[in-house]
Amino acid sequence: MTPESVMTIGQQAVGITIMVSAPLLLAALVVGLLVSIFQAATQINEMTLSFIPKLLAMFVVMVLAGPWILDVLLEYMRQLYAGIPWIVG
Repeated sequence: MTPESVMTIGQQAVGITIMVSAPLLLAALVVGLLVSIFQAATQINEMTLSFIPKLLAMFVVMVLAGPWILDVLLEYMRQLYAGIPWIVG
């Protein structure tokens, strides 16, 4: 196993992690921004108000993007397992 192959596997893992987590994080960001604008407009300063909408938005995104996320992760794992003979020697 060469240092280049280790770096390639690590780079792919980081890329997959960013790609898989992006929809959930973007949904939380958008909902948090909208709730913050609502709180600023109505002067409601309740810190827990943004928690439930973010949780619901992330749940909806997980339901909608879940199959895609699972496909991406499974394809990456298949590539890793198929590449074991190449990695070892």
